[in-house]
Amino acid sequence: MTLRPVDIRPWSADDLSVLERNNTPEMTVHLGGPEAREKLLDRHERYQRGWREGTAWMFTAWDDDEPVGLVGYWNVTHQGRDVYECAYGILPSYQGRGLAAAAMTACLEHAARHGSRDEMFAFPNVTNGPSNELCRRTGFELEGEQDFEYPKGHPIRANAWRYDLTPLRRAVSRRDEPRAR
Repeated sequence: MTLRPVDIRPWSADDLSVLERNNTPEMTVHLGGPEAREKLLDRHERYQRGWREGTAWMFTAWDDDEPVGLVGYWNVTHQGRDVYECAYGILPSYQGRGLAAAAMTACLEHAARHGSRDEMFAFPNVTNGPSNELCRRTGFELEGEQDFEYPKGHPIRANAWRYDLTPLRRAVSRRDEPRAR
């Protein structure tokens, strides 16, 4: 699949507006609805803190010079295994252009290049067709449905999508090797 290039940049204090633009009824319909202002500010701080603590890696997705959404991953334990969980959100006016797939691919490559865990999981609501299709298109394998809670206190039925980072890790390390002249 040929993807339009998307730049992912580490989450910074300047990215609150991207989070605010993602916090709309349209963008959170499968996530329990928009968050209150104080929860949004807490999320913004956690995104920044994750980088400092080495527990989460959130990015702003950029198309040309325009922030178009967010993507990232963090440490979790799933079914007794230490894995990553990921999230993504491309703003409505930029959807349908392949930007979510490009941002997710860049995120997977970052995890393969810099991370220590071998699996990435996504848990979109079973009712979220576009997110489930994004997982399928970017190479995640569907493990099945499961009960999930997002946000805390809001039970949903989610699809558990798994991505094996091991082959990608080998591929990106080969690309990173110096070339013989």
